[in-house]
Amino acid sequence: MANVPLQLGIITAYLLIALVVGLLAYRVTDRTAEDYYLASRTFGTVVLLFTTFATLLSAFTFFGGPNISAGSGPEWILVMGLMDGVLFAVLWYVIGYKQWLLGQREGYLTLGQMLGDRFGSTALRVLVAAVSIFWLFPYVMLQQQGAGTALVALTEGAVPYWVGAGGITLFMIVYVTLAGMRGVAWTDTLQGLFMLVMVWGAFVWVLAAVGGPTAATSKLASTDPEFLALGGGLYSPQYVISTAVSIAFGVSMFPQVNQRFFVAESKMVLKRTFALWPVLVILLFVPAFMLGAWAAGYGISPADGNVLPLLLNEFTPGWFAALVVAGAMAAMMSSSDSMLLSGSSYLTRDIYRQVVSTATQRREDLLARVGVALFAALTFVASLFQPGTLVEIGDTAFGGFAQLALPVIVALYWTGTTRKGMLSGVLGSQTFYLASVFVPVVPSSYLGGWSASIVGMVLGLILTVSVSLATVAAPEENASRFSNLQAE
Repeated sequence: MANVPLQLGIITAYLLIALVVGLLAYRVTDRTAEDYYLASRTFGTVVLLFTTFATLLSAFTFFGGPNISAGSGPEWILVMGLMDGVLFAVLWYVIGYKQWLLGQREGYLTLGQMLGDRFGSTALRVLVAAVSIFWLFPYVMLQQQGAGTALVALTEGAVPYWVGAGGITLFMIVYVTLAGMRGVAWTDTLQGLFMLVMVWGAFVWVLAAVGGPTAATSKLASTDPEFLALGGGLYSPQYVISTAVSIAFGVSMFPQVNQRFFVAESKMVLKRTFALWPVLVILLFVPAFMLGAWAAGYGISPADGNVLPLLLNEFTPGWFAALVVAGAMAAMMSSSDSMLLSGSSYLTRDIYRQVVSTATQRREDLLARVGVALFAALTFVASLFQPGTLVEIGDTAFGGFAQLALPVIVALYWTGTTRKGMLSGVLGSQTFYLASVFVPVVPSSYLGGWSASIVGMVLGLILTVSVSLATVAAPEENASRFSNLQAE
């Protein structure tokens, strides 16, 4: 039986350290929206790099990734590591740099605010915020589900699923209402470094226990000689490209990531950060996903639960396994706290303030905190039903966010984009993608394996461009807002 008191003590101690960092940040946070949501746009290279890194690396990465590597092979590294490490870095420049310039000049806090201002449209601003909050729901739920299943596996069932998921939910509510962006970013930096150290520690420890990478790979090959063949099975070209593109473009539209495009203190910080991004991604994904693949050789299957905690229980001491799971919990917390903070800004700034004409700052602040608690509680309740695997939930949310990306890129770079074109592109692609997820008669893949997410993205692009060409901009639309940008 696992040493439950020791393991829970280690995880609790880590959570308390994170809380102390958040409280320190709270003491120096101004009581303004720009400081609470964007830390007054003052992040340097290290903090921006690690807060984005930790925000993205969630239960989907730590548990979903090793699980799919254990079930289908290590090519998942190509999908999430090499391809998305590079693709997202490119999008960081294509979308993020232009957004940063606009944020510096216009003071934007959210993507919806930026688009609503450019197209003179409250409806577009509310639509983008509503779509974003809708797709945040399953991704926050994924973190809670990951926390619950991780503690079940680590403690061999001594800690029930609902305790793990509920505990992380309660912590997130307290933390987000206090810390703001500065506290989240400081903690993210700590958590990102901790994640890297722990996953490489696990990599070295497990390999030392089994006799090295050659022995682990030989064991895997003897279990299933076809497992190490490149491609085949799940990893068709259509699947690999569809998944990588959907995830990379979806990530760029995640509210918690997209808002980080606004927070760099200088142009140089932004460019250094997206140049370093692929390196950091590979440093985490390669050891985490290879551990998952090697686990299959030792009879550890995703059918038994999350493979990473099970593998650690098999080959490392309980205290070390608890430290690694604490690192995974750090990944979940750093994603969830950022999601709740960004979701709060979308709810209050882009929906409540636009719909309620009598909104006051005090009511808005209260709604932000109540909204965080309510949203987290609802996702916790949904996570109790475990509606899908971590990969399925994450992939669905990535696809939903990806539908926003191409209309946004068109708007950023083509002055001929019109309000009707944007509304058509966003509504059309979202409607199609929602139907592919929730309506059984609508296929989820096309033409030999291309995902509905990719088809929806192409549809959104076609609608945005064609409707813009067929319509005339309204007088209140202002294309000059997105042009003539220079770094200050």
